[in-house]
Amino acid sequence: MTARIFIDGAAGTTGLEIRQRLAERSDLSVVALGEAERKDAGARKAALNEADLVILCLPDDAARQAVALIDNPAVRVIDASTAHRVADGWAYGFAELMPGGYRTIAAARRVANPGCWATGFLALARPLVAAGLVPADFPLTVHGVSGYSGGGKSMIEEFEKKDSPVHVETVHRAYALGLGHKHLPEMMRHAGLSHPPLFSPSVARFYRGMLVEVPLQSWALPGRPSPRDIHAALASAYPGRPLVEVASLEEAAALKSLDAELLAGSNKMKLFVFADDRAGQVRLVAALDNLGKGAGGAAVQNMNIMLGLPETTGL
Repeated sequence: MTARIFIDGAAGTTGLEIRQRLAERSDLSVVALGEAERKDAGARKAALNEADLVILCLPDDAARQAVALIDNPAVRVIDASTAHRVADGWAYGFAELMPGGYRTIAAARRVANPGCWATGFLALARPLVAAGLVPADFPLTVHGVSGYSGGGKSMIEEFEKKDSPVHVETVHRAYALGLGHKHLPEMMRHAGLSHPPLFSPSVARFYRGMLVEVPLQSWALPGRPSPRDIHAALASAYPGRPLVEVASLEEAAALKSLDAELLAGSNKMKLFVFADDRAGQVRLVAALDNLGKGAGGAAVQNMNIMLGLPETTGL
C-alpha cells in the first residue's frame, strides 16, 4: 500500500526541499493543504491524523503543538525543528552516528531530525569520543560557515531582497556571539560530552552548503593520537555508508583549499582530516549542504528508513 505522507510546514525552506525530493516518487502519496486549509485547525488536525507519516517543518513551539494534535497512535512523526532533539521518547535521526542507529529509527514512532551544524560536528566528534581518543570532558571547539538559507525565510530576505528594509550587504558575519546556540544541547548529548563545545558559527553570502570544523591540539589529547589514528576512527565509523564519506589522508593532504559549496545540492557529507603531525595539530572538517544532509535530505533518509525502503531512495 502506498504510504501517505503529510508535510506540515511545506511552504517553508526545509518543507520545500523535502517536497522537491518527493515530487517524482510513485511509491508515496504526499498530502498538500491549500493556503486556506493550512490556516484551518480542523483540516490541519485531520491531515495530521490521517497520514501514515508526518514530517514537521515548523518553528519549535508549533512543532510541539502539532505533535499534541496527533491522537492517532499509528501516525509516525519526523520533526525537523529543534523541539525534540534531546527529548525522551524521540529517536535521534542520524542513522550513521551510533551502532544500531538504523534499527532504532526503523522502529521509532517519533524521530527528531538533527540540526545542520550538529550533523557536521557529531560526525567528526562522536567517533573520536567513542574510540577513547577524545575524553568526554575535553574542551572541544567547533566553528565554520554556512550558506544563508540555513537561517530560513527571514535570513534569505536579508541577503536577497534589496528592496527589503532588513536587506544587508554583508559578505560574511559571525553570530551566536552570546555563546548560546539551539544546536548545542544535541551536540553535547549525542557526542557523549560532559560539557558543551565552544561554538563559533558564521554565515556568508552564498545560498547553500557549509563547512563545520573541529580543530584539535592532538598533543594535548591522552596518548597523543596520530592523524592516522584519528582518521582510522572516523573511517571505521562509517563503513559503506552511502551518504557519509571519509576522504583519505592523501586526498586531504593534496588540497590547498576547501569550498563551502563543495556539496551544495547534494544529500551527502564528506569528512576530512587535515594535519601537521610534527606540530601535533589536526583540523577535522565536514562538508555538507545545510539543506541536504543538514535538513531536507536527512528527513527523507529517515523517512525511507522508517518505511523500510533503501535509505537513498529519492536522494
